[in-house]
Parts: sequence; C-alpha cells; structure tokens
Amino acid sequence: MSGRTGTFAAADLGATSGRVMVGRVGPGVLELTEAHRFPNVPVRLPDGLRWDALGLFQGILDGLRTAARSGPVDSVGVDTWAVDHGLLDADGALLGAPFHYRDARTDGVAEGVWERVGGAAELYRTTGLQHLPFHTVFQLAAAAGSAQLASARTLLLMPDLFTYWLTGSVGAEETNASTTGLFDVGTGAWSAELLGRLGIDPGLLPALRAPGDPAGTLLPYVTEYTGLPAGTPVTAVASHDTASAVVAVPATESGAGAEAGAVAFVSCGTWSLAGLELPGPVLTEEARAANFTNERGVDGTVRFLRNVMGLWLWEECRRTWEGRGHVVELPVLLERAARERPFRSLVDPDAPEFLAPGDMPERIAAYCRRTGQPVPRSPAAVLRCVLESLAVAHRRTLREAAELSGRELRGLHLVGGGARNPLLCQWTADASGLPVTAGPVEATALGNVLVQARAAGLVGDLASVRRLVAGTQPLRHYEPQGDGSAWDRAAARFEPSPRNC
Repeated sequence: MSGRTGTFAAADLGATSGRVMVGRVGPGVLELTEAHRFPNVPVRLPDGLRWDALGLFQGILDGLRTAARSGPVDSVGVDTWAVDHGLLDADGALLGAPFHYRDARTDGVAEGVWERVGGAAELYRTTGLQHLPFHTVFQLAAAAGSAQLASARTLLLMPDLFTYWLTGSVGAEETNASTTGLFDVGTGAWSAELLGRLGIDPGLLPALRAPGDPAGTLLPYVTEYTGLPAGTPVTAVASHDTASAVVAVPATESGAGAEAGAVAFVSCGTWSLAGLELPGPVLTEEARAANFTNERGVDGTVRFLRNVMGLWLWEECRRTWEGRGHVVELPVLLERAARERPFRSLVDPDAPEFLAPGDMPERIAAYCRRTGQPVPRSPAAVLRCVLESLAVAHRRTLREAAELSGRELRGLHLVGGGARNPLLCQWTADASGLPVTAGPVEATALGNVLVQARAAGLVGDLASVRRLVAGTQPLRHYEPQGDGSAWDRAAARFEPSPRNC
C-alpha cells in the first residue's frame, strides 16, 4: 500500500439530484468535499417520463471543472441509480432521452416475459432479482417493435452512458448490470440463455467491467472544458449507487456477511435498500416468494436485499405541499412528529399506488381510509406515519433476510441521507431490536471514491476500506429503547402489499 494521499472525483447521481464530490484518501485520511450539486428533474414528454441525460452530463462536466480548480485529480468515477439506460445507434449517438423507471409503460409487461423464459421462478433462478416492474428486461420488452430499439446497436446503463461520453469507451459495470434481469448472478456474466429466449441480440450488451477496472481516459473535449489534464483516467467504480454505498458501510465488528453472523444494512434515501452482504446468492423459492433480490457487490459479494420505497413518500409529500405554497421545515416537523400519537396510522411503503410521482398526502390518506385507519391530517402526523411505516418495513425486511439466508443479525448500519433523520434511526433501532450505527451520510460518494483509491493502490481489501470509513467519518449510535412489544403489535397489523410474482 502506498503512503501517499490521492484525490478522486466522484460523479454521484441520485433520483432527485446529482453532484460531483472530491475525495482525498491516504493513510488514516478520508475526506470528502462537494464541488458541484445540480438538480435531477425528469421531463414529461408525449410518449412518457424521461431523464434529462444531457443536462445531467452537463452537470457532471461543470462539477469536474470546479474540481479541477482545486488541484490535480488522480481519477474520475461515475455512479447512478440502476436499470435505466440509453440506446446508441451504429455511430454511437444517443437515440432519444432515456426513459425513467417510474414511467408506466412497463405496467403489465412482466407476464409476457415470464411466459417466454419459462416462468417467474425460472427467471429468478438465473438473475436472483426480486420482481420490480421496471427492471431493464421489462423495459426492453415494452420497447419491442419500436423504431428506437430496432435502430439500437448498444445499450448502456446510465453510469456507463456517462462514462462513455467522458471517455469514448464502451462497457457495462457488473454491479449495475446485475440489476437488469439479463445477468446470471451465479456465473457473473450476461445470460446467453435468457437473451436467446427473449430474442435480444447479445451484441446489444457491452463487455462487463468489475469495480476498479480502468474505463478509459478523458476525451480531449472533456479535458478542454474541465481543465483536467489529458490522460486523466476514468475508473469503473461500483456504479450502482447502492453498491457504492455498501462499500462504505463501516462494518468492523465481524465483517458484513461473515460466517458467524451478518451485519445488516439499510441504504436509506429515496429508496430504502435493506438487507445483508453475503458471499453468494440465495436463490431459493422461499427467497423468490419473499421478493428478495441478489445484486452484485464489490469483490464478488452479493447484496441480498429488498427494495423498500423509502423516503420517496416524504419527498413527494413535501414537493406537493411546497407546490401549493406551504413552507415545510423538516427540523420543526421532526419535533412535532415526535409528539404525535404512536402507531396511529401505518402504510405499506411498497403499495403500488406510492410508486409514481403525484399527490402523496392524498394517496396516504386514501390508503388509510381503505384500511380503516385514521387519516393523518397535519404534515407532522403524515411524517410520523411515513417514518414509523419505514421502521416497520426495515424490521420486516431484515428479519426475513436473516431467516432466508440462515444468518444472525448482530447490528444494523443505516447509511445515506436517512442517517440524518434521528427519528427514523431511533425507530428503526426500536422496531428491529438491533443497535443502529447511523452514517456515513455520504456513503455512496465515499464508496465511489474508495473504489478509485483502491484501484490506485492507496487502500487494501474491503475490510481495510471499512476500517478507514469507521475511523474517519462521523457516526451516531442508537440503542433500542422503549416497549418492544408495541412495535410487535404494530408489525402484526401491518398490511403488506401483494407480491406480483
């Protein structure tokens, strides 16, 4: 391991915003500063909901230009959300703005895909993915027969698309590839059998890259605009943002996924990704029926988890209220929510009516009316409903993950933006009965930076990466408090949404 300190730029794009962060990594050093932040606002077009990919890429370029002003950068890495993609023509040009995973065009598509591949169980045995209607395989099925897909010669997932525009180099990073429904989680390769059954040209999918692999160097137009030197490398990181976040889980007690037990994680933001890091997939029928997913992580690990809708519910509530001219101050509402009556109303965050953008306060009210619960009337009551519901969902998901994988839960690491929310952290500890370590908040960007630093030889294995996170980042600890039986009763009345698989 080198004794020097390196500087790395992380382009980290989430569902509502993007940013370029600059990280310094060295012996006992892990520092992160924000170079540039920009909004990620989808665009509603006549044919559906799309991402503004060009605007997002301009935000990356502007961020790299700001990063260059602060000094040399050893490499650049890109992570984003999963499943969405751009299609390129034979000249490498983008064929239209990429669709947003919340677009409704994939509704009802899954049944046709299952029929062609031999059923939902057969698809699960290969891909290990929970059923979500927007996986890439269903998006491609929805696009069948379109002029756009007929003209496509290359499919690039969102981080690979931005990497291509930075470098001119085509590839598919495996942590994101594993979310497509076209990847064999057992072999770690594209599934030729699935592609054949679905009539998808294997040439559409680029060669796979592992986190830490070189992804090319910055193109001349990028270096001219940003001021970064010619030859600046771009490194393939764990490009699925959750995979990057899990890299930065500060699990030092037994190692996440160690044989004696497993440290659970919740990567909490727009989505709550709750589960365990394991050495291999869990492909049982029980895991499929429980709708658990097996996604690729760093060093061949598997993230055995389930997607929970997460703080999206609250973000949409706030957006709705602010659109009506109401100021929403979260710190004040957290204090008021703590004084609201416990467990008055609970919702299933994964109910299908909560997936699309829209009037979330009314959808929550309608859910409560349908299930015979009091309707939360004030923003503080709505916030309490959302946070308690998420805590119960975290509990349910983690306990199922432990049972399905045969692992023991010893503690929980809650990373991402949700780590800033003390009520969510405490209630997750109370509901799960597990001690919660909250932080780092910027886990995704840190994971991006750390994979780059490891590729540069500045840090060692995954355990040493996590020790560095634990020793340098601010963390908060929450012990279970109060009456655990109250959470048992709340969980017992919780109404899960049906699993459509």
